[in-house]
Amino acid sequence: MKTYYPVIGLEIHAELNTKSKMFCSCKNDPDETNPNVNICPICMAHPGTLPVANKQAVESVIKVGLSLGSDIADFTEFDRKNYFYPDIPKGYQISQYKYPIVSGGTLNGFGITRVHLEEDTGLSKHDRGNFTLVDYNRAGVPLMELVTEPVIHTAKDAAEFAKELQLLLRTLGVSEANLEKGEMRVEPNISISDVEGKFGTKVEVKNLNSFKSVEKAIEFELARMQALYEAGRQDEIVQETRGWDEAKQSTFSQRSKENAHDYRYFPDPDLPKMKLHSAFPIADMKASLPELPWDKRTRYTKDFGIKEADTELYVADPALSAYFESIVEGKDAAFAQLASNYLSTDLVGILKKDAEAKLPSKETFIELISMAVNGEITSRGAKDILAMIAKEDASPKAIAEKEGLLQQNNEDDLKPIIAQVIADNAAMVTQYKEGKEAVLQALVGMVMKATKGSANPAVTAKLLKEMM
Repeated sequence: MKTYYPVIGLEIHAELNTKSKMFCSCKNDPDETNPNVNICPICMAHPGTLPVANKQAVESVIKVGLSLGSDIADFTEFDRKNYFYPDIPKGYQISQYKYPIVSGGTLNGFGITRVHLEEDTGLSKHDRGNFTLVDYNRAGVPLMELVTEPVIHTAKDAAEFAKELQLLLRTLGVSEANLEKGEMRVEPNISISDVEGKFGTKVEVKNLNSFKSVEKAIEFELARMQALYEAGRQDEIVQETRGWDEAKQSTFSQRSKENAHDYRYFPDPDLPKMKLHSAFPIADMKASLPELPWDKRTRYTKDFGIKEADTELYVADPALSAYFESIVEGKDAAFAQLASNYLSTDLVGILKKDAEAKLPSKETFIELISMAVNGEITSRGAKDILAMIAKEDASPKAIAEKEGLLQQNNEDDLKPIIAQVIADNAAMVTQYKEGKEAVLQALVGMVMKATKGSANPAVTAKLLKEMM
């Protein structure tokens, strides 16, 4: 079978979470439900109005570039990207063409071409019958666009790249990058070739708003292109923009793909040129960046030795990460690993199921894990106590004493209970004596149930073997 070589590049837009829009003082509010309330003469392009650049938005893009190890431009400017569409009030979009703020860098091992700043468009509403309405609340919101090099080769890698970028933006605090709200949109450029190192004709799939859609849309396009190649119809692959139909799980043609010259870019005469290295303390900004996701992963693996899934949970949730670190501060790796197991699986599960549950105090959680480490309670007992302290912050030791959950290590206390379990399960005892070792664990479980989980499993297993 012939080999085909996929090439994927990504264009990812993310709305920045500034208080105001990119070139005016209108509120930047992605949660506004009333149409056309966050607008003014500037973002609606009334004659005679002049834009003023949002300094915080520029600063946010610089932070992204510094995190990616990119080059931060000294000279940069804004350009007019000319095209007519009802959701662009000006008849052009203020963007950046020749001199982006950020060039180069890497993320997830893939090269970055550029990161630039522009204004978002309005939002067209097509679901109102046989006409379209436009909400301009979003028009003029600061929009960061990141463009990768065409060096991605699988749909999975493309989706993982987008996830990592979302995580970075949230870590930096520059964007919530919520795909469902349209705060982040992923647009892959996709091509295949039957010659390695040669680019095929590319198509762009627009406005994908979930990581699953990114993966599925790329997989569909690669399969569609390969089928055309195998049928000798590769000439039917044309440079175009395509959309994604979630219901049909397929792409569809929208329009032919424009080239840069079609937009007639030219520098915006109403906005001054910018010299970033004199306007911003670049070195200080780099030094004050928060711990980046990849650095945090390395530190957690090295310092705590916790599971990869746990590390990802903490990297994605700063509040939970801070709680975990407060628990394990000054403790050894064994304590940290046990604490992480109960926190990431049991406690997080409780919090998801019960709206009234909350994280217990640091001191309470440390007391619980210490009891588990010291063998004062069993794993089952720890889980039961955890469910209680998530509802009411009380002493785990006091709960264990009250509920009879302190681990029973005294053999004299356990022997009568074990003798009863043996007497009640003669058939299983016979099976064990015949060599079925697995039966032992079932009998241990019965003793644990009889003691409400307080019997020491190791002591129980030892006594069972002796008494059988």
